Amino acid sequence: MKLNPVNLQALLALALFGGALLVSRAVMNIHRGTWPGGEGMILYLRTLLGFLMAAAITLGFYAFAGKDILSGW
Repeated sequence: MKLNPVNLQALLALALFGGALLVSRAVMNIHRGTWPGGEGMILYLRTLLGFLMAAAITLGFYAFAGKDILSGW
């Protein structure tokens, strides 16, 4: 069974959003002091969170539009 590239793109967007949720949970646990880490780690994870959200939004938007951007031009 071959998966449509647009559907694969939508699944990847959902996976990136799930990853963003995990990163945001890690940021909150470090901020509360439950997990070890400092301000540098929080800054790094928040930057990673921004890139994950941007990728998830972009892939999701193009998946809703029906455009395949993973296969190239």
